[in-house]
Amino acid sequence: MSTSFALALEAARNAAAQQHYPQGALYVVATPIGNLADISLRALHVLQLVDCIACEDTRHTQGLLRSYGLERPGSQLLAVHQHNEAQAAQQLIARLQQGQRIAYVSDAGTPGVSDPGARLCAAVQASGLRCIPLPGASSITAAISVAGAVAPAHSAEGFVFQGFLPTKSAERQAAVQRLAAEPRCTVLLEAPHRIADLATALATLAQRPVTLAREISKQFEEIATMPACELYAWLQAQPQRSKGEFAVVLHPVAVQGDEGQGLQVLRLLLAELPTKPAVRLAAEITGMPRNQLYDAALALKQAEE
Repeated sequence: MSTSFALALEAARNAAAQQHYPQGALYVVATPIGNLADISLRALHVLQLVDCIACEDTRHTQGLLRSYGLERPGSQLLAVHQHNEAQAAQQLIARLQQGQRIAYVSDAGTPGVSDPGARLCAAVQASGLRCIPLPGASSITAAISVAGAVAPAHSAEGFVFQGFLPTKSAERQAAVQRLAAEPRCTVLLEAPHRIADLATALATLAQRPVTLAREISKQFEEIATMPACELYAWLQAQPQRSKGEFAVVLHPVAVQGDEGQGLQVLRLLLAELPTKPAVRLAAEITGMPRNQLYDAALALKQAEE
């Protein structure tokens, strides 16, 4: 442990020890996605306080704890991952009912967001017990914060978190087609061995701006914005650009004039009518091409499924 983290542990005690930490509660703790200094003072305090730590990978978490000088015996680390989450949840609930405090961490970032944790929290809450979030690092919000993805006039506000797209080519392309009908800012995640395939699929979005954030908070962090059709060539230009973990931000697009009105009419009609009658009436009301409205209706239906 470095001197800096010794000081951090002291600061954590000074800043967080006076707060209330109820027994029989699950503390869902966000951990750094790269830079160890991105841990919060409250997280450091809770990781010292709890009776045991449930984690996605016990070896990984043990190494993380050692970095902060928080050595734990193996008996106090419980494996809770995507393959055993439902079964392990019952073991944790039994401990919580005995009054133990338990922390849950994933390998990096915020649990339950493209990581295990959601089923665990659902089971704990269904048992009448508390889940207490300790916010921290997230590649999603980090990427959005620097993307400059400003919603233009006539475009929807907010963002959609899509996560990982399907791995099979046809399913991935269908997912990208649905994204093309989504005007809001959309955030994707991707692994290094599939980033080139994702870039190829996103090329159909043509000039839509895309921000690619690679290795956020790590030594070789790289963030770049370009039209979707240029993303594949940008990756291929330098081999290291395809390495690391990726957050990809699709910038919002403006829905202009009559097209925006037509899509709004179509949405309202689809809420009350089957697809074909809704498309026919929307075309008569707005004057938009029926084929265009039909494609938009299919994309909206698929996005809802």
